[in-house]
Amino acid sequence: MSERTNGHASGGTSSSTSHGSGRILIVDDVRDEAELAQMLLERQGLRVEVQTSARAALDLVVREDFDVVLTDVNMDEMSGIELCERLLGTRPDLLVVVMTGQGSMEMAVSAMRTGAFDFLVKPVEPKLLGLSVARALKHRSLQQEVKRLRTESAPRRGPLVGESPAMQRVYDLIQRVGPMDPSVMIAGESGTGKELVARAIHAVSPRKAGPFVAINCAAVPPTLIESELFGHARGAFTDAKTARDGLFVQATGGTLFLDEIGEMPLEMQAKLLRALQERTVRPVGGNSEIPFDARILTATNRDLEADVFAKRFREDLFYRINVVSIALPPLRDRGSDVLLLAQAFLERFSKKIGRNDLGISKAVAEKLLAYHWPGNVRELENCMERMASLARFEELTVEDLPEKIRAYRSDRFLLAADHTEEILTIEELERRYIQRVLKLVEGNKSRAAELLGLDRRTLYRKLDRWEEELAAGARPSA
Repeated sequence: MSERTNGHASGGTSSSTSHGSGRILIVDDVRDEAELAQMLLERQGLRVEVQTSARAALDLVVREDFDVVLTDVNMDEMSGIELCERLLGTRPDLLVVVMTGQGSMEMAVSAMRTGAFDFLVKPVEPKLLGLSVARALKHRSLQQEVKRLRTESAPRRGPLVGESPAMQRVYDLIQRVGPMDPSVMIAGESGTGKELVARAIHAVSPRKAGPFVAINCAAVPPTLIESELFGHARGAFTDAKTARDGLFVQATGGTLFLDEIGEMPLEMQAKLLRALQERTVRPVGGNSEIPFDARILTATNRDLEADVFAKRFREDLFYRINVVSIALPPLRDRGSDVLLLAQAFLERFSKKIGRNDLGISKAVAEKLLAYHWPGNVRELENCMERMASLARFEELTVEDLPEKIRAYRSDRFLLAADHTEEILTIEELERRYIQRVLKLVEGNKSRAAELLGLDRRTLYRKLDRWEEELAAGARPSA
């Protein structure tokens, strides 16, 4: 439905999952029972219509859009089973819930064989009625999202994909700072796409015709990083047979992107600060300063403010590079962007292997939305490449998913566990609770420490240890 499909432009979930937007049709030739169900559902903010004629209901569904149809089985004009079959013949995407006073297994099987979404026994308990309709609306929302992804190109901002409110804020900042020339620091977890943001800033800047030069500071040995950035004179060291310009000079007229700047050694930080202040560099082994004219963009997955506090990062350099800050949200906080990105990756990898028919099933979409994506967009990209390579059918199935995504259970506190395997250790509860508080305060670690009643150093120590354990592939412990 156009109304619900357009609701995705703001980056939220489909509106048919929210109260007040689901449209329900109740078909029952006993008006009193139909109106009772109508009253119960309208209390949940749903729009509900009643038809006492099965044939009139068929005509209405052909003319108008409904999300869910609830039908009684025993009606004079035609049975609810026949109505379900005819409704789905006209509108295959419609969700039909069958209600009957004859709660036999044979009746339930018959209803499901015709394509009914659910089966309820009269008199229907109000709570069960509400739950059944809510599940149907959620399923309907997912149907619409998957359908839209298969028929529309994902909204893009250059190489970036996403339409969630968090990404809209990122796009806005890119457009505002791009045409100017301040230093920009891009902060975000590993795999969130920090270099893509840097490239997007470069693409809307007056320097877009110039070079975009990138270096990962964490990937260059400390002994070589000065030479990489500033260049070297001939004979400066054993292998320096010729003079070489560093990346600062190579980026003149364009943009220099220093990724993972938080990993830069303190000694090199002092030299970097001087270069940024003087706008000149001195090559290793050289005697003269060489001017450069490049815009500096930086990125980090660390809390540099905490590193400044702990004396691991120079405060004067931090303020020099952090004129404007762009915080990239983790994938788990981007809602339905997960599906937009998954579709974009699937299209790319399908084309690469010559299988342009591949699509995402509703069951796979549910799993992708439920997973927490610790590796962010990079992990999703890897997942979609794997699925495209191994897919056996035109639609990706749950069996095509990696095991950890297929078996993932939502992160939640189980204070009243039903099974012993659901009981969490005290350490795991602490870790999850701290992560939840950090999310509520939008990553402000000082504020989180205050709310948790922890010393800042204690909180930083715990977070650093969990990050190291996660990077090593171990289960984090408190």
